[in-house]
Amino acid sequence: MAAKTKKVFVLDTNVLLHDYTCIYNFQENDIVIPIVALEELDQFKKGNEMINFHAREFTRELDKIAGDNLFNGGISLGKGHGKLRIETGKPFSEEMEQSFAEKNPDHRILAIAKYLQREDPKHPLILVSKDINLRMKAKSLGLMAQDYLSDKIKDIETIKREVVIVQGVDDTLVQKLYDGYDGIDKKEIGQKPYANQYFIIKGAKSSALGRFNQATNTIGRVEKIKAYGIEPRNSEQTFSLDALMRPEIQLVALTGKAGTGKTLLTLAAALQQEKNFNQILLARPTVPLANRDLGFLPGDVNDKIGPYMQPLFDNLTYIKNKFKSTSREYQYIEELQRTDRLVITPLAYIRGRSLSNVFFIVDEAQNLTPHEVKTIITRAGEGTKFVFTGDIQQIDHPYLDMKSNGLTYLSDKMHGQDIFAHINLVKGERSYLADLASTLL
Repeated sequence: MAAKTKKVFVLDTNVLLHDYTCIYNFQENDIVIPIVALEELDQFKKGNEMINFHAREFTRELDKIAGDNLFNGGISLGKGHGKLRIETGKPFSEEMEQSFAEKNPDHRILAIAKYLQREDPKHPLILVSKDINLRMKAKSLGLMAQDYLSDKIKDIETIKREVVIVQGVDDTLVQKLYDGYDGIDKKEIGQKPYANQYFIIKGAKSSALGRFNQATNTIGRVEKIKAYGIEPRNSEQTFSLDALMRPEIQLVALTGKAGTGKTLLTLAAALQQEKNFNQILLARPTVPLANRDLGFLPGDVNDKIGPYMQPLFDNLTYIKNKFKSTSREYQYIEELQRTDRLVITPLAYIRGRSLSNVFFIVDEAQNLTPHEVKTIITRAGEGTKFVFTGDIQQIDHPYLDMKSNGLTYLSDKMHGQDIFAHINLVKGERSYLADLASTLL
């Protein structure tokens, strides 16, 4: 059998910032880092955002690989991997001179890729970039180009799945769920469920909500419960609250369009269980700031984070307004905020904090990269519960899509684990207008 031809992958800066371990994901093929990318990384090293963290970590990784060696000829990345080398700047070809008026970083990377392609035609060269426009420019110059594929999931439909409705079940089985039985056998409803899968079970005259318990191998009834004044309005919200309130489920992903109640239900569940945790943390990425640190904004910390955290404050206000301002529940929320047991903050302000015995809510998680989600979860200490919410169809990050964002990646990779539950909420409950706009516009 003929040996596979080794490829050469040229990595754009945004790939390095997306996943600082990316160089280990190209098997036995060689990796080229344009020196332009190192120049760009310098601009990102300072700051508290996740992108700054990735820039620093990649630089450290590169330093560890190089040690006292030179990059001349490339440095091995280890068994099963190819070589890594840094390629210095190259002159623009006449074609590039005619095509691009500016010699910006993107075009300089293209010049390096074209030079390498001409010098070594035996090995296929591929430019890897999260920037669609740069990939189109590369292809117009005769360069192969692709997105960074290592953390893309294959089947998006598994993430968008709705609640399973089981029709035609014997009413006596449905009654068993109401009569306090430990549960019914999965075979009795003709299903092969995964851990913490939720069902609407319908008989001829009755119906019930159920959840598959992997430990007992049975489907038990899910009861409709309230959390801090918030009552679920549909089956999806009922399932969400059930997962949020179960201590054995340590990681929850709630996906769905705007207005389905993801953040509101999560915050209500956190408040209901507050006594079981040392702190409730609500965080979200500050994508609208692009690559600029929050410190660039005027004012104190509260002034800086206010515009970006406002949706979280709105949900908290909605819950508070369920009670009179003189009520115990209202005053208790005020006390939690005063004593920093309920904190709303950007994700950038979380790094370095202890995450033991915390109810941690990450809103708008579709704007995180898979590596960022992994970084957050791996900080979990004992007793911590993570909830990631977001709409995978409304991504603000310039280099993420439905298949490559952190929320989708999390839901796909954790699927079937006994401590994980994922519910996709479909029905909007904010208002008829909001639901209609979300569906049609």
